[in-house]
Amino acid sequence: MKLTLKKLKEMKADSTIATGLFIDSPKGINISNSNQEMRWVAVRGDIHDWAIYFHYSVNSEFYIKDWGNKIRSEDNIRKLVPCTDQSFKMYRY
Repeated sequence: MKLTLKKLKEMKADSTIATGLFIDSPKGINISNSNQEMRWVAVRGDIHDWAIYFHYSVNSEFYIKDWGNKIRSEDNIRKLVPCTDQSFKMYRY
């Protein structure tokens, strides 16, 4: 299922769009090639924008929402949250 602009607008501010785990490596999502397990959280913003944050998987979703690092690569963003071009334009870098 793709994230559409319509779905994004219907969500409440600061709600979780999706969450999951990945291994930081060239074989999938590669941020720093650490080979560490990372947790990611996609969050809807205040004005129907959104962003994906990540940190080590030992941290909770709530911690990552507040203190995680933002994913900035379009390729990684689209791998984690498949989305339409319209909703991708609302990604908050």
